[in-house]
Amino acid sequence: MLRRIYDWCIDAAHKPYALWVMGLVSFAESSFFPVPPDVMLIPMSLARPERAWLYAVLCTITSVLGGVVGYAIGALLYDSVGHWLIELYGYGDKVEAFREGYARYGAWIILLKGLTPIPYKLVTITSGFADFNFWQFIGLSVIARGGRFFIVAILLNRYGVFIREQIEKRLGMWVGIGAGVLVLGFVIAARAF
Repeated sequence: MLRRIYDWCIDAAHKPYALWVMGLVSFAESSFFPVPPDVMLIPMSLARPERAWLYAVLCTITSVLGGVVGYAIGALLYDSVGHWLIELYGYGDKVEAFREGYARYGAWIILLKGLTPIPYKLVTITSGFADFNFWQFIGLSVIARGGRFFIVAILLNRYGVFIREQIEKRLGMWVGIGAGVLVLGFVIAARAF
C-alpha cells in the first residue's frame, strides 16, 4: 500500500493537476487539515528535482494564504470554529497560556513553530485569537514557511537522486520516520502550546 501511494505521488508530479492538489493540501494544512504538504512536496520534488523550487514557491504561497484563513478563524470565528478545531487537536486547555506567550514572544513563536513539524494551523488560529499584528504575521509566515519549504527544495534539488534511491530501498522505514516526526510535532505542540 505504501508503495502504491508513493508511486502515485511520484507519477502525479507529471500530471497537470499535481500543482493544484499540492497547493490545496498546503493551503488546508495551514488552516484546518492535519496532513502537511510534505507528503506531496517530497515525492514530487524527487520525481522532478528541477521543479523543486517551483514546488517550494507554491507551498509557501498557499501555506501563507491558508494561514490567513487560519488567522481569520482565530480572529473572527474563535468562539465557534476556532475553538472547535483547537479542541479537536486536544489543545483547548492550553490556549490561554499560549495567548499570554504571544504577548511577549509572538514573533519568535511564529518563526520557530513555522519551521517545525508542529501543526501550523495551531499557530495561525492562535495568532488571530491573540490579535497578533496581521501584517507582521504575514511577513513572519512567509519567512518561516518559505524557509521550511526551501530547505526541502535545496536538499532534494541537490541530492534528489541519492535521496530517492535511499527512500525507495527502505520506503517503509522512511514513511515510519515521517509519521513519527508528524506525531512528534503534535506531542511537542501539546507540551509547548
